[in-house]
Amino acid sequence: MATPVKKAATKKPTKRSMSADHKAKLAQGRKESRVVSKYLEAITAGKGKRGRKRTPESINIQIAHIDKEIGGASPIRKLELTQRRFDLVAERERLTSRIDLAGLEKEFVKIAKSYSTRNGIGYSAFRELGVSAEVLKRASITRARS
Repeated sequence: MATPVKKAATKKPTKRSMSADHKAKLAQGRKESRVVSKYLEAITAGKGKRGRKRTPESINIQIAHIDKEIGGASPIRKLELTQRRFDLVAERERLTSRIDLAGLEKEFVKIAKSYSTRNGIGYSAFRELGVSAEVLKRASITRARS
């Protein structure tokens, strides 16, 4: 006759909750990350690429060419042209939209020191991504941290 197997006593997991201070620090970290991310995206978007500069007018000409070609194109070519048109429209929107770089910079300067300290990010890393020395100075981020 088989002996019955005893079940191990299971403990109920204790419900853990975060303190209000911990929640506030997490919220602060998320906010600071958003501000830094927006600022870095804005300064890198303004740099552009090598070669001939694109303008909304040149993009409109390319869209017009696509509109002419798409009528007699094969289905696979229509698909490619449609995607190209979507990409051009998005690029035109990006070129014509104005980014409030001064406002983003002001917000960045307010939180950059705290963000840098919490995440161990030094002066050189910010400089590598295009943040100017003057902005870092206003944010009190010094070379000594790199």
